[in-house]
Amino acid sequence: MSSPTTKQHSIGSGFGARSTAADVLAGVDLTGRLVLLTGGYSGIGLETTRALTAAGARVVVPARRPETARQALAGIDRVEVDELDLADQDSIAAFADRFLATGRDIDVTINCAAVMAAPYATVGPGWESQFGINHLGHYALVNRLWPAIARGRGRVVAVSSGGHRRSPVRWDDIDFAGGYDKWAAYGQAKTANALFARHLDTLAEGFGVRAFSVHPGGILTPLQRHLSRQEMVDLGWIDADGNLLNAGFKSPEQGAATQVWAATSPRLAGLGGVYCEDCDIAEPIADSDTTTMSGVRSWATDPEQAARLWALSAERTGLDAFAS
Repeated sequence: MSSPTTKQHSIGSGFGARSTAADVLAGVDLTGRLVLLTGGYSGIGLETTRALTAAGARVVVPARRPETARQALAGIDRVEVDELDLADQDSIAAFADRFLATGRDIDVTINCAAVMAAPYATVGPGWESQFGINHLGHYALVNRLWPAIARGRGRVVAVSSGGHRRSPVRWDDIDFAGGYDKWAAYGQAKTANALFARHLDTLAEGFGVRAFSVHPGGILTPLQRHLSRQEMVDLGWIDADGNLLNAGFKSPEQGAATQVWAATSPRLAGLGGVYCEDCDIAEPIADSDTTTMSGVRSWATDPEQAARLWALSAERTGLDAFAS
């Protein structure tokens, strides 16, 4: 059962599925605020960078391809790029050390970078790559940057997905040694993103930091790079000529809205650990429900599973900023 400060129910935000990042930031002044945004140079991450900087924030974009990032972000004020590969724990440590050496506080952290439905691969000491990059990479990054995040007393936003409904954490075979399913692996990683925010919020609330997870919605972006056109045709997303068929898909500007809302909305003051979608807190759905296309399954918000995942992540990475 969720506590009163992690209420997993709609709060009637006044925004919705078609709201854009600019809509939710209308009238919001982020001057002087520093945002750390992984994936901030592509897809919904790029639109998030544009919206946040337009509201006055300074955005740090750590990127696996820093030159590509600089080209994509050219002409946007108050942006800086540094090198970071979420698949490489040494790269994460090096980036964190460089950032911490600047002495700056982090007001908002948005973990937006991700891979989806990738072919089987491993990172680190044999971790399945989607879990290793989408979850463990961001887990390590936040734990290493915790001194700056704690000083900022702001928010951490983990970008999950409705894809979490495809799989809970597979405790008996997290790395798919028994056979690989790229969609189950993506689902597990997105469940892990939500559970990460759930437990981080429990640990961080006493420091004045709150954490949220979000489903941005369906958006055609470079995230689909591992899918063939035929796969997307078979999923009913596009036609044979590449034209969008799914009327429920959002534009990148709309896809960026929920993470921007979770990062900045005063309506979320006093709340945390919740899973959000369409610029509001999502409603719970039954784990057995295979027809509803919105809402969050219990396996992505369960506090016991969240604590178990945190412990496993600490063991795998050797990091826990909250360890006594």
